[in-house]
Amino acid sequence: MSSAPNGLYQFPIVQAPMAGGASCPSLVAAVCEAGGLGFLAGGYKTADGMYQEIKQTRGLTRRPFGVNLFMPQTAYVDPAAVEAYRGQLAGEAAWYEISLAAEDIIGTCDDGYDAKLAILLEDPVPVVSFTFGCPSPAVLTRLREAGTYTVVTVTSVDEARAAQEAGADAVCVQGVEAGGHQGTHRDDPQTDGTAGVGLLALVAQVREAVALPIIAAGGLMRGSQIAALLAAGAEAAQLGTAFLACPESGAHPLHKAALTDPLFVRTELTRAFSGRPARGLVNRFMREHGPYAPAAYPQVHYLTAGLRKAAAAAGDPQGMALWAGQGHRLARTLPAGELVEVLAAELAEAQSTLKEMQTRRAS
Repeated sequence: MSSAPNGLYQFPIVQAPMAGGASCPSLVAAVCEAGGLGFLAGGYKTADGMYQEIKQTRGLTRRPFGVNLFMPQTAYVDPAAVEAYRGQLAGEAAWYEISLAAEDIIGTCDDGYDAKLAILLEDPVPVVSFTFGCPSPAVLTRLREAGTYTVVTVTSVDEARAAQEAGADAVCVQGVEAGGHQGTHRDDPQTDGTAGVGLLALVAQVREAVALPIIAAGGLMRGSQIAALLAAGAEAAQLGTAFLACPESGAHPLHKAALTDPLFVRTELTRAFSGRPARGLVNRFMREHGPYAPAAYPQVHYLTAGLRKAAAAAGDPQGMALWAGQGHRLARTLPAGELVEVLAAELAEAQSTLKEMQTRRAS
């Protein structure tokens, strides 16, 4: 993406698709208008809900933008483990005065994938990315024929190779520093606590393993970090937490405030809120329930949805899923367009400094 295929962006700055409401049309449009590439999150929405956001975004900007889809989940989930976790959360339900009925754990495991894909094939957008797996070669071919640039999120060299073999146009290489869900293609609870590679090391490994353009993601908050990743072989950088604090972001105000609140000093990967490893600010809910959460996505996501909503309504960030990358303390509450401009200026300054250093060494 160094040459910005199809004119996708002016600056190699991609706003990450953040499911749950943060990546709303106003944020995406602001990023695009400033010269970056904004992404809508198709996850957790109905197919029509996704389409309505696409229409809203088109009404706000004529620049290219992307849509992210979650791949269907096919792994077996033990119903008994989910039921046991429901019992673990009984105290939370009582505290927030809500019920955790059995139907709370019933939800689709495909996130409406086929219906969303049909919409994106019938009325294409410039870019579509995928998380939690890699689409079939047939799907990627159909999207390419529709004029759509495809990106597959990967967390390892093997996943990057699989994306290349399937025919993806690019990979989004996600380091363990990234906030929100780890986009692993296979959720293996045996690797909890040991899985994950740092972004800089992972980009170098993937760069040598595949010929696809790389978008680097994970804990990036400053233009100088983007410069380092570009020097390591990435074509662009994807930032999520950095845009979470922007006024255009649809994130809850308590979530935005928590990013720089001294009360929240670190992040961890947890299954507490969704049943899949995801990085967030360590709060009471994560500490008390993380050790007991089963590998059961998206069932646990549906199970805790009411609790998370109740905590937000009560103004209690200790019961919310406060997704954030490791660089969260560097968050800036700038308008999204201004943030893109600041990042681009920092990137240019860092690249200029590097060039000057190289020139001195050469002389």
